[in-house]
Order: sequence, then structure tokens, then C-alpha cells
Amino acid sequence: MHPIFACAAAPQQPSQYASITITKQEENNNIGVDGYHYSYEQSDGHKKEETAVITNQGTEDEALEVTGSFQYQTPDGKTYRVDYKADKDGFHPTITLL
Repeated sequence: MHPIFACAAAPQQPSQYASITITKQEENNNIGVDGYHYSYEQSDGHKKEETAVITNQGTEDEALEVTGSFQYQTPDGKTYRVDYKADKDGFHPTITLL
């Protein structure tokens, strides 16, 4: 005798998230030499911007220094902005409730 196995899938629920589109986008010198810059905004209010530069180029202390920010809205309607800097000393964020 062979055992019979049955599986049932849960019914599909409608997505709680609407379709999200990019409403604004910018890129500049993103070829990987001498740093980069980009930014975008989404239809749901999320935003991101980032710029990187090479510091002390050509020396043993050469490093990539990145500054930027991102903004997002939580399900309860609060908007947060995170400004940050990342350099040879680590990642340094500042979080603000708008």
C-alpha cells in the first residue's frame, strides 16, 4: 500500500502595497573612477541620494568617502530621514523623525 499525501495552499491575499514607481532619478559619473553620485525618488515617498569621492588619491591613505541620505515612511505614517557619512573611520548615521 502506498501512502497518499495532500497539500493545500493558502488563498492568495491582495497585496497591501500599491505599485511603486520611480518619479525622479539622477546619475553622474558612475563609471567607477573618481567617485560617483546618484539619487532617486519613489512614488511612495522614499528618497535616496549618495555621493562618493576618493580622498588622498595616490597615497597609501587613499580611501573612498561616501555621504548620503535616505528617507522613508513607516506604515504608521511617520517619515524618517537618515543622513550618513562613511569613511576610513566607519559609518556615521544621524536619524531624524521629520
